[in-house]
Amino acid sequence: MTARLNSRQPDFDSALMALLNSRNVGASDVASVVKGIIADVRARGDAALVEYTKKFDHVILKSLRMSDAQIEAAAAACAPDVRASLEVAAERIRAYHTAQKPNNHQYVDDAGVTLGWQYAPLESVGIYVPGGKASYPSSVLMNAIPAVVAGVSRIVMVVPTPNGEINAAVIAAAKIAGVHEIYTIGGAQAVAALAYGAASIAPVVKIVGPGNAYVAEAKRQVYGQVGIDTIAGPSEILVVADAKNPPTWIAADLLSQAEHDELAQSILITTDAGFADAVAREVDALLAVLPKATIARASWQNHGGIIVVDTLTDALPVIATIAPEHLMLAVDAPEKLSPHVRNAGAIFLGRHTPEAVGDYIAGPSHVLPTSRAARFSSGLSVFDFINRTSLIGSPEKSPLLQQAAILADAEGLAAHAISLRLRT
Repeated sequence: MTARLNSRQPDFDSALMALLNSRNVGASDVASVVKGIIADVRARGDAALVEYTKKFDHVILKSLRMSDAQIEAAAAACAPDVRASLEVAAERIRAYHTAQKPNNHQYVDDAGVTLGWQYAPLESVGIYVPGGKASYPSSVLMNAIPAVVAGVSRIVMVVPTPNGEINAAVIAAAKIAGVHEIYTIGGAQAVAALAYGAASIAPVVKIVGPGNAYVAEAKRQVYGQVGIDTIAGPSEILVVADAKNPPTWIAADLLSQAEHDELAQSILITTDAGFADAVAREVDALLAVLPKATIARASWQNHGGIIVVDTLTDALPVIATIAPEHLMLAVDAPEKLSPHVRNAGAIFLGRHTPEAVGDYIAGPSHVLPTSRAARFSSGLSVFDFINRTSLIGSPEKSPLLQQAAILADAEGLAAHAISLRLRT
């Protein structure tokens, strides 16, 4: 049953945490399986990748990498209207992340020391994309374009083709985004190949993109050998809405994330109990006709929530606790609330900005922190594909060298102190 809470109830804090923890189901023990797959790929390379692809995807690969001709043929099968929309989305994503790029900086401080920082793109990035009919071309754009804008020189995409099913829109999106290499492999074995390499695929330095439990665990296990973006959980949305919204709009917004996964979480915060009831009725009505109603209903009934607060200001500490992946402020003057929001992956301003516009075409990447990770991390951006290096330049015989030597003596590091004093 969908949870109904009121911020005035004595046990509100514990009830809210119970709602947020409702998705913490016992994870299956995939770690040992993934560990074995990674070790096998490291030992046998291409042969292991071909075997796992046959076992899990029921495809016998003659070549792991898609040829230019295969990419062209697959992309050409993409529906023209879908391609046109992908191109519009790509341009918007590119423009947003271009504006986000940081600048190098250098200055000389009062002690005459040159200080600063400079940025450089990562050498290579691997993008994991789920395959088959349920794959998402929008995710290709959202992962690849920030890397392209950052200047990454080699962008590799791995995408399984279960039962030989190639998603034309995914391949078209990769071509539009500027992906350099595409390999038709998936699962933990693809993550292992990206991290450690094989005869047919050179390793990368960072892996991004969503996947199932095996993919997530593989990313966890290869972290350190390569960088990763995050360990993504099921999707989430928190909608803060007043009674001026059509209830159907808000119901659709809630279900837009519920239809992703039975473990997705959709929560409404409102100041009007009657409006909350109206939204709940509209959710039921939409579930009667939604194609993915079984998934959405399980999500809404098991993990969804409706919270009534006295004022919109009272919603702020609740938002901070939930730390949602997506936060919709479907209220008048959302710009008065948004500066006070500390924890959210992305904020959607106003009742005419559904979360779904951010999924596809607004501009910022839709790869966002889940499972309350917005308390300490941010969405995917250009910053995930660049390194920042500090710059330090000391003038001749700087008095700072002697002060540093004193600190080196205090720490018992004689060679440090010698290297400093030799220059004074």
